[in-house]
Amino acid sequence: MKSELNDLAAFAVVAAERSFTRAAERLGVTQSALSHTIRGLERRLELQLLARTTKSVSPTSAGAELLKSLSPALEQIDRALNEVRTARDRPAGRLRLAVSKSAAALVLLRKLPAFAAAYPEVVLDVSTCTGPVDLVGGGFDAGIQLEEFIQKDMIAARVTQELRLAAVASPAYFATRGLPLNPRDLSCHSCIGLRLPGGSYRWEFEKDGVPVTTTVAGPLVVDDTSLAIQAALAGLGIALAYEDQVADCIDQGQLVRVLEDWSPSFPGFFIYYPDRRHQSAALSALIRALRVS
Repeated sequence: MKSELNDLAAFAVVAAERSFTRAAERLGVTQSALSHTIRGLERRLELQLLARTTKSVSPTSAGAELLKSLSPALEQIDRALNEVRTARDRPAGRLRLAVSKSAAALVLLRKLPAFAAAYPEVVLDVSTCTGPVDLVGGGFDAGIQLEEFIQKDMIAARVTQELRLAAVASPAYFATRGLPLNPRDLSCHSCIGLRLPGGSYRWEFEKDGVPVTTTVAGPLVVDDTSLAIQAALAGLGIALAYEDQVADCIDQGQLVRVLEDWSPSFPGFFIYYPDRRHQSAALSALIRALRVS
C-alpha cells in the first residue's frame, strides 16, 4: 500500500510537470529512478499512463482518468499532513494523564487555571489512581506520581519541592486521648489507615537519623489523604497527610499536629512519561508549566 501510494504520487508529479527531469528535481530523486518507478506502476496496472516523446511527456487518456480521481485524494492527504505538522508546533489536542489523587490536588489543580488560559486548545483527560501505572499499556501520555511509584524506564521531571507528611487530629480527639510524644505511642491511638496497592501503609518516621516504622489501627482505612483529613476533622482519630494539605486547618485551629520533629522530608511528585523522540507540543507545554527547578 505504501509503495503504491508513493508511485501514484510520483506519477501525479510527472503529469503535472510534464517532464521527468523537472519531476525528478522536485521529488529529489534521479531521473532514471523516477522512470523506473513509473514503468513499474504501468506494468502492474497493465496500462500506459504517460505518453513520452524526446521533447515532452503527457498523460494518456487512461492516465488522465486516473489523475482526475487521484488528485483530490492526494490533495486531501497533503492537507492532513500539513495539519499534523501544524499541530506538532502548536499545543493542542487531548492529553491523557494518570495522576495520584494527592498529586491532582497539590500539583495539577493549582496550576490548571494558568495552563488552561495559556493553552485553551489543550484538553487534560485525567484518571486518578493509586500506585504504579503502566502508561503505555493504559494509553496514557504522562503521569504524576511519587518517585517510588515511577517505572525506571520513564523520563521524570520534578513538579514539587521535597515534601513532608504531617500527623494530625482534631483538638477534641486529643482532649480525650492525649498527645502522642513518640511514634510508638500511636499503638494506643485510633489512626486513619492509608491503603496502597501493596497493602496498608506502615507509617514511617525518623529522628536524628533513626527511622521508626509503625503499624497503626483505627476505625477507618482509605486510599486518599483528602478522605483521611476529613475523617480527622470529624474526630475519628489521627490522620497522616501532606503538610500543604493540612496547613490551613492547623492555622485555623481545626487540626493539631503531633510528632512534627519525627517527620522527615522525601522527594515529592514528578511528572513522568515514556522516552519518545517526537514529543507532542501539548505535553511539552504541560511539562514546562508544572516542573520546578
